[in-house]
Amino acid sequence: METFNNKVVVITGGNSGIGYATAKEFKAQGATVVITGKREVALEKAAIELGVQYKLTDQSKLGQIDELVADIHQSLGKVDVLFINAGVAFFAPIEYTSEEHFDTMLDVNFKGAFFTLQKFMPILKDGASIVFLASGNTALAMESSSVYSASKAALSHVAKIAAKELAPRQIRVNTVHPGPTQTEMQSKFGMDEATLSGMKTQILSQVPLRKMGVAEDVAKLVAYLSDSRVSSFITGGEYFIDGGMAL
Repeated sequence: METFNNKVVVITGGNSGIGYATAKEFKAQGATVVITGKREVALEKAAIELGVQYKLTDQSKLGQIDELVADIHQSLGKVDVLFINAGVAFFAPIEYTSEEHFDTMLDVNFKGAFFTLQKFMPILKDGASIVFLASGNTALAMESSSVYSASKAALSHVAKIAAKELAPRQIRVNTVHPGPTQTEMQSKFGMDEATLSGMKTQILSQVPLRKMGVAEDVAKLVAYLSDSRVSSFITGGEYFIDGGMAL
C-alpha cells in the first residue's frame, strides 16, 4: 500500500540501523525518501540499496544542516515527514566520561537534533509529521549512560514543546524511545566483545519479553505516527518500544 505516495520524507542518520529500516519502510509505502549521514561510502551504498536520495550531512555541523535544507527545498519543495534519527552513544561511568565524549553526544544528540528541527520548520508542509528518536534509557537510571540518557531526555522534552508550538500549523511532533535493538550502532559503543556481550546479557535480563528488538519494528511505529490518516490526533506523545523494559 503506497500510503506515502507523493510525500517527501527526510531521515537523518539513514545509512544504517533504525534509520535504514525506516527509509526502507517509507520507500515501500511510496515516499520520496532522502537519507543523511556523515560516512560518505556507507551513505552512498545505503542509498543505492534502498533506491533513495542522499545528502552527506554531519548533524553536529549547523552549516551542513543549512545546506541540507536548502538542497531539499530546491530539489523537492516542502517536506511531509521529518524523522530526526541521527545519534551517537558512548557508555562509561561518570568518573571516566571524557569531555570529548560528552561534547560529541550533546552536539549530535541534542544540539544537532534541535537545530535540525529549527532549520526544517520553514520547509515543512502544514500538517507534516516530525518524529524524534530518543531512547528507552530516558526512563531508566542505567549505570554508565549518564550523558547519553541526559541528551535523549532533553530531546524528548523539546519535542513536547515543539508539539505545542507547531500545533497551529497542524504539524504533529512525537518521540519514539527504543529499548535494546539489534543494530550496527551496538558495535560502536567502544567496548570489547566480552564487555558488550556481558552488557547485552544483563540488559536482556531486565526485559520482560526476554528478547532484543529489531529495527523494522521501530520503523513501522515511525511510519504509523507519520500517517495522518490514522494518527492525526496524536502529538506530543512518547512511545516506548522496549519489550516492557521501562515498566
